[in-house]
Amino acid sequence: MNQKKSIPVFFACDNAFVKYTVVSLHSIMSNASKEYHYKIHILHNDITEELQNKIKTMGNENFEICFENVMPYLESVNKRLPIRDYYSNTTYYRMFIAEMFPEYDKAIYIDSDTIVLGDISELYHKELGDNYVGAAHEQAMVQVDAYGTYVEKVMGIDRNNYFNAGLLLINCKAFRENKILEKFIALLDVYNFVVTQDEDYLNVLCHNKVLWIEQQWNTEVFGEIAYEESTFKVLHYIMVSKPWHYEDCRFGEYFWKYAKETFVYEEIKQVLADYTDEERERDRISCDRLMQTAIYEANKEENYLNIITKGTTKSKERLQIVDKIAKFEREGRFDEDVEEDPPSKELLPDKVDYLQKKLSSRIKSKFAYAIARKYVYNLMDEKKFIIKEIKGIEHYKNLKSGAIITCNHFNAMDSFAMQLTYEASGQKKRKFYRVIREGNYTSFPGFYGILMRNCHTFPLSSNKETMKKFLKSMDQVLQEGHFMLIYPEQSMWWNYRKPKPLKKGGYTFAVKNNVPVLPCFITMQDSDVLDDDGFYVQEYTIHIAEPIYPDKNKSREANIRDMMQKNFDVWKEIYETTYHMPLEYGEKIV
Repeated sequence: MNQKKSIPVFFACDNAFVKYTVVSLHSIMSNASKEYHYKIHILHNDITEELQNKIKTMGNENFEICFENVMPYLESVNKRLPIRDYYSNTTYYRMFIAEMFPEYDKAIYIDSDTIVLGDISELYHKELGDNYVGAAHEQAMVQVDAYGTYVEKVMGIDRNNYFNAGLLLINCKAFRENKILEKFIALLDVYNFVVTQDEDYLNVLCHNKVLWIEQQWNTEVFGEIAYEESTFKVLHYIMVSKPWHYEDCRFGEYFWKYAKETFVYEEIKQVLADYTDEERERDRISCDRLMQTAIYEANKEENYLNIITKGTTKSKERLQIVDKIAKFEREGRFDEDVEEDPPSKELLPDKVDYLQKKLSSRIKSKFAYAIARKYVYNLMDEKKFIIKEIKGIEHYKNLKSGAIITCNHFNAMDSFAMQLTYEASGQKKRKFYRVIREGNYTSFPGFYGILMRNCHTFPLSSNKETMKKFLKSMDQVLQEGHFMLIYPEQSMWWNYRKPKPLKKGGYTFAVKNNVPVLPCFITMQDSDVLDDDGFYVQEYTIHIAEPIYPDKNKSREANIRDMMQKNFDVWKEIYETTYHMPLEYGEKIV
């Protein structure tokens, strides 16, 4: 009896395609840790018994190979749910894994057009938490605008938050508890996705419940690949990039290396030899047709997103802002705001009490904080403002001096997030200030205007005498051990996830006063709540990195430059680690 911990791995294929499953399975067996027992389940409905027996001989003390005919299960499901004939397609079989195998809390699903170069047990041991799946980004959606536009317009999913379903770490327990199969079948009656079919359904059902895994675990043979070949863990020959159809297929040598070591090698070689130019032309036409389908679906008036959000229309003004952000990124105009600020009035020295020395200033501040706190808590109760997690709070708690707090700027709400982070740090003996624009202080109307003028704000000014007062007050705040929030990107871009190039002002204050910079970066993911503009409310994760201290052995300018670069590098690392994609901008790269 095998005492090793068992890892379940699933394939789904038919009698014609199982030869490629054999090659993928052999690659898994060649690279998997011998510390575990692997139970390989091949889901099918037509693989011959003779071929099944031949493939089973590949098994050894670490690998047990089982064939699971899905038809009896489909018939049982059909009695309680209105199953369509979609399920004759093997691509849908991954939907049934959790229900068919209640003994598994977690399982790996992998397409047959793959070569596994890494140790599959490493993937299995990733912690899913409450996520439904672990998956990598779908590069077709990221790299091809037509496909990216399709998922955003049809499904309401950001193109950078769409996953490829050819390699999944499935949280079977969560699938069962949240009735994903039943939701999938119900969804079939709502909308017929025709571009990537089951992958579209899975992305809708698992939206915002995805553990993003390293792209190397699903290296799609498609477009640009942003990491070294030596780091590949899984090669995925998607769409028409098949080594058994094209002699010049990129990275085809990996496939043939493993194919040669299997009993299906000669058969697959013959497939390549028999594949005609006419069939390759059909491949090209098929790719063009798929892209045209994506374009057509994106422009349909009755698409999935419009159906489920009927009565909720995306704000035209907000859509214009999104387009403007894309334009500014392409043009490298990172320090320009995309939204119109209120007209700015000059702030005179006698109109601002930076350090709140006046009793009236302190009374107004107390009132402003009281109404702001009530407002924020109401937003949180209504899920219009969501903080999912604060990471690295110990870096804040351990500060022994004043500090410049830096944060990416993408929403007026990020100021509330940073206020709550300060309060969570337990540093309440030290005050928390924030630098704001002149016009926000002098001209902002209504409720937000009260907050702008009274919540420990440090407005900049076009008036020289006021700026002298600003600088003197800044020095005093930092030297007395308080905190100053500065947005070093200078501009605010609505829900923009990437870090933008930084300006040196905040780092100049840190060096001048010999205090650290505490880099904070907020990452976002869609919630399941739509805001008043028809967009998903973002869930914020606040990342607090280690403080960056001035180096007494460096000159003032060198310190400013180095601290600014270190801050940007930290933000870049957080961005790339969280979103599992390299930081790249539009046509103009900085």
